[in-house]
Amino acid sequence: MAPPRSLCSLPPEGALSTFGRPGGTELHALNTEPNLEAPDDFYEALLDAHHGISDEQSHDLNARLVLLLANQIGRLDVLKAALAAAREGMV
Repeated sequence: MAPPRSLCSLPPEGALSTFGRPGGTELHALNTEPNLEAPDDFYEALLDAHHGISDEQSHDLNARLVLLLANQIGRLDVLKAALAAAREGMV
């Protein structure tokens, strides 16, 4: 099982700090600044959650985690901005 990408691989500062609609009107800001109160502890917990499970189960865990966090965020504009930021540089 490959470990998840590092939490330190966020887009460069200001790369996608806002997600706008046509006409340049800002909908809601996406925070790309470090904001975890205990990032190392979270990363360790994330790795621990993947420990001892298959690659398929690991993918399922990641999908469930994404959906839980998306539900917590709740705003489609912010979620779309996060998707764009996460995908940046991949294609």
